[in-house]
Amino acid sequence: MADAVVPVPLHHKRLREREFNQSALIAKHIAEEIKSQLLLDCLLKIRDTLPQVGLRYKARVKNIKGAYGVSNSNVIKDKKILLVDDVVTTGATIRECSSTLKRAGAGEIYVISLAHGMRD
Repeated sequence: MADAVVPVPLHHKRLREREFNQSALIAKHIAEEIKSQLLLDCLLKIRDTLPQVGLRYKARVKNIKGAYGVSNSNVIKDKKILLVDDVVTTGATIRECSSTLKRAGAGEIYVISLAHGMRD
Protein backbone atom coordinates (compact mmCIF):
# COMPACT_ATOMS: atom_id res chain seq x y z
CA MET A 1 0.00 0.00 0.00
CA ALA A 2 1.21 3.52 -0.77
CA ASP A 3 2.17 5.88 2.05
CA ALA A 4 1.18 8.90 -0.02
CA VAL A 5 -0.66 9.75 -3.23
CA VAL A 6 0.86 12.51 -5.38
CA PRO A 7 -0.79 13.92 -8.51
CA VAL A 8 1.20 15.19 -11.47
CA PRO A 9 0.93 18.96 -10.98
CA LEU A 10 0.08 21.72 -13.43
CA HIS A 11 2.02 24.96 -13.66
CA HIS A 12 0.15 27.72 -11.78
CA LYS A 13 -0.54 29.56 -15.07
CA ARG A 14 -2.13 26.45 -16.62
CA LEU A 15 -4.09 25.75 -13.44
CA ARG A 16 -5.49 29.28 -13.51
CA GLU A 17 -6.58 28.81 -17.15
CA ARG A 18 -8.10 25.37 -16.63
CA GLU A 19 -9.40 25.98 -13.07
CA PHE A 20 -8.79 22.38 -12.03
CA ASN A 21 -6.15 19.67 -12.16
CA GLN A 22 -7.75 16.44 -13.34
CA SER A 23 -4.84 14.38 -11.96
CA ALA A 24 -5.41 15.94 -8.52
CA LEU A 25 -9.13 15.11 -8.67
CA ILE A 26 -8.34 11.48 -9.52
CA ALA A 27 -5.64 11.34 -6.82
CA LYS A 28 -8.07 12.65 -4.19
CA HIS A 29 -10.48 9.79 -4.82
CA ILE A 30 -7.72 7.19 -4.90
CA ALA A 31 -6.24 8.47 -1.61
CA GLU A 32 -9.66 8.31 0.05
CA GLU A 33 -10.27 4.78 -1.26
CA ILE A 34 -6.92 3.37 -0.14
CA LYS A 35 -6.86 5.48 3.05
CA SER A 36 -3.56 7.11 2.18
CA GLN A 37 -2.22 10.63 2.59
CA LEU A 38 -2.88 12.99 -0.34
CA LEU A 39 0.04 15.34 -1.04
CA LEU A 40 -1.20 18.13 -3.32
CA ASP A 41 1.61 20.65 -2.82
CA CYS A 42 4.66 18.41 -2.56
CA LEU A 43 5.47 17.92 -6.25
CA LEU A 44 5.40 21.25 -8.10
CA LYS A 45 5.65 22.23 -11.73
CA ILE A 46 8.23 24.97 -11.41
CA ARG A 47 8.68 25.75 -15.09
CA ASP A 48 5.92 26.42 -17.60
CA THR A 49 6.29 24.18 -20.63
CA LEU A 50 4.68 23.73 -24.00
CA PRO A 51 1.74 21.29 -23.99
CA GLN A 52 3.03 17.75 -24.57
CA VAL A 53 0.19 17.05 -27.03
CA GLY A 54 1.50 16.99 -30.58
CA LEU A 55 5.17 16.65 -29.61
CA ARG A 56 7.17 13.59 -30.60
CA TYR A 57 8.91 11.52 -27.93
CA LYS A 58 12.31 13.25 -27.95
CA ALA A 59 10.68 16.69 -27.98
CA ARG A 60 8.47 15.66 -25.02
CA VAL A 61 11.48 14.54 -22.99
CA LYS A 62 13.34 17.78 -23.74
CA ASN A 63 10.25 19.91 -23.08
CA ILE A 64 9.60 18.46 -19.63
CA LYS A 65 13.24 18.14 -18.44
CA GLY A 66 13.76 20.07 -15.20
CA ALA A 67 10.15 21.26 -15.07
CA TYR A 68 9.33 19.76 -11.65
CA GLY A 69 10.53 20.29 -8.11
CA VAL A 70 9.66 19.16 -4.59
CA SER A 71 8.55 21.70 -1.99
CA ASN A 72 9.18 19.58 1.12
CA SER A 73 11.30 16.47 0.81
CA ASN A 74 10.67 15.50 4.45
CA VAL A 75 7.08 14.44 3.69
CA ILE A 76 8.19 11.93 1.04
CA LYS A 77 11.49 10.73 2.49
CA ASP A 78 11.69 6.91 2.14
CA LYS A 79 7.92 6.69 1.47
CA LYS A 80 6.07 4.57 -1.07
CA ILE A 81 4.53 7.09 -3.45
CA LEU A 82 1.60 6.50 -5.78
CA LEU A 83 2.06 9.02 -8.62
CA VAL A 84 -1.19 9.82 -10.43
CA ASP A 85 -1.48 11.17 -13.98
CA ASP A 86 -4.63 11.43 -16.05
CA VAL A 87 -3.13 10.18 -19.34
CA VAL A 88 0.20 8.51 -20.05
CA THR A 89 1.33 8.57 -23.67
CA THR A 90 5.12 8.28 -24.00
CA GLY A 91 5.79 8.27 -20.26
CA ALA A 92 8.07 11.33 -20.43
CA THR A 93 6.10 13.26 -17.80
CA ILE A 94 5.83 10.43 -15.28
CA ARG A 95 9.51 9.57 -15.73
CA GLU A 96 10.50 13.18 -15.05
CA CYS A 97 8.17 13.40 -12.03
CA SER A 98 9.43 10.06 -10.70
CA SER A 99 13.06 11.15 -11.07
CA THR A 100 12.30 14.41 -9.26
CA LEU A 101 10.62 12.56 -6.39
CA LYS A 102 13.48 10.03 -6.16
CA ARG A 103 16.13 12.79 -6.07
CA ALA A 104 14.16 14.35 -3.21
CA GLY A 105 14.35 11.11 -1.21
CA ALA A 106 11.18 9.19 -2.05
CA GLY A 107 11.32 5.44 -1.66
CA GLU A 108 9.37 3.27 -4.09
CA ILE A 109 7.26 4.99 -6.73
CA TYR A 110 4.23 3.45 -8.38
CA VAL A 111 2.31 5.07 -11.21
CA ILE A 112 -1.36 4.94 -12.05
CA SER A 113 -3.20 6.70 -14.85
CA LEU A 114 -6.76 6.86 -16.07
CA ALA A 115 -5.85 6.34 -19.71
CA HIS A 116 -2.96 5.40 -21.96
CA GLY A 117 -2.58 7.34 -25.19
CA MET A 118 -0.98 6.18 -28.41
CA ARG A 119 2.78 6.61 -28.52
CA ASP A 120 4.16 8.29 -31.62
